[in-house]
Amino acid sequence: MTPYQRLTEHFKRIYHFEHFSALGDWDMATMMPDGGSSGRADAMATLAGHIHQLKTAPQIADWIDAAKQQELNIEQTANLREINYHYQQATMIPADLVEAKTQACFACEHAWRQQRQENDWQGFKPNLENIIELTKQEAQIRSEALGISPYDALLNKFEPGMGTAQLDDIFNQLQTWLPDLIQTITDKQAGLSQPDLSGHYPAEQQFELAKAVMTQLGFDFNQGRVDTSIHPFCGGVTGDIRLTTKFEPQDFSQGLLGVIHETGHALYEQGLPKAWYGQPAGMARSMAVHESQSLFFEMQLGASKGLLNQFEPLINQHLNVNFSSQALRQHFTRVKPGLIRIAADEVSYPCHIMLRFRAEKAMLDGSLQVADLPDFWDQQMQQLLGISTKGNYKDGCMQDIHWTFGELGYFPSYSLGAMYAAQLRFALEQQLGSSIDDLLANNQLDKIVGFLRDNIWSKASLFSTDELLTQATGQTLNSDFFKRHLTQRYID
Repeated sequence: MTPYQRLTEHFKRIYHFEHFSALGDWDMATMMPDGGSSGRADAMATLAGHIHQLKTAPQIADWIDAAKQQELNIEQTANLREINYHYQQATMIPADLVEAKTQACFACEHAWRQQRQENDWQGFKPNLENIIELTKQEAQIRSEALGISPYDALLNKFEPGMGTAQLDDIFNQLQTWLPDLIQTITDKQAGLSQPDLSGHYPAEQQFELAKAVMTQLGFDFNQGRVDTSIHPFCGGVTGDIRLTTKFEPQDFSQGLLGVIHETGHALYEQGLPKAWYGQPAGMARSMAVHESQSLFFEMQLGASKGLLNQFEPLINQHLNVNFSSQALRQHFTRVKPGLIRIAADEVSYPCHIMLRFRAEKAMLDGSLQVADLPDFWDQQMQQLLGISTKGNYKDGCMQDIHWTFGELGYFPSYSLGAMYAAQLRFALEQQLGSSIDDLLANNQLDKIVGFLRDNIWSKASLFSTDELLTQATGQTLNSDFFKRHLTQRYID
């Protein structure tokens, strides 16, 4: 067996353990009884420690060095590059910190579920302080190993190659035009008669609608399932995708858009190349690319005239209503800045990400203490969206699950993903010679999915993000396409 073959066998073994780690995460969020929390945290910490040992096995370095001397094809060379990246990421962090952080995160997340419901900031604060302290330790270790800033080192986990300077530039550009655009759109929509789609929508009916929509979008239920959780997510592994959504009894659109979003994630996973199953090169490129797929389905498609025309009979049938596609479109494209990130419209959504980006940087460099986070949040919300969260912790700084898992550096992936999605949309329309609405009006969803499969899904991690985007669109990230998309949809 060659050194390269030893590496592929070893990393497939790691993937098998990660398979059960992913199912443990899913079960904890959906079906695990409360009494199982402590034991699950211990078990998941032990499993994380074992996976870490496999990823940092001393022989891996020798195998990598030897494999570099082999004659490998282009795809094998890419896989070796990704193996080396994952090995470097793992060897930076000591096993005891991995286990300590895993255990603390599971305990924090479990407590957060009840604490958020009760608006219990004082109960949540010490848990979050512990998570931030452990994440600071991790960031410092990664920073020293990579020779970059601690926050850049965390960003590198989710979007390799992306740094604070580039994000600062992107968000600073956004702030030069986004507030005025939000105001222009809200003023314009204030003069329109808005349809009232509120009502009572039982979760059972919404669940059946969700499954029908997923089926129409192409989700393979033989390789996955959908459930409900406090916070929507897509997990599992290729071949066994577990996604969840959350239903609001008075507003069906939140749960529907949530499931469309997670279906975008799931279709990406289901579309990864089977020939590279279990190998780093066969995994999704990055979190921002992953978010580009979910946001492409949620926003580029989900809020489009063409797809809402197709969903109209499904919505009316499953919810026992009689909404027109025009009313649905007005509802799904209503711009109304609010407190909750996951319920935000696509125009004001970047403001939620800018807030979290600023908070993460400040907590990491020590200029913002966890105890002062609620006041910081309230100030930023008032500055960015004109909304106060004073005293409302559950809809303010306690609303997201990500920090309970120590995932600082993750949030920018959402806005980067929205920009990638817009850029992909215009490239798709140029290549296919027709707008998304026209393609959907002619029942050509398969052509849209085919574009994504050919240009993103089938490429997995064989190329860098810049290479992937350049091959698909002709250029690296250009945020002008995001502005162009919003202007076309909401102004023109």
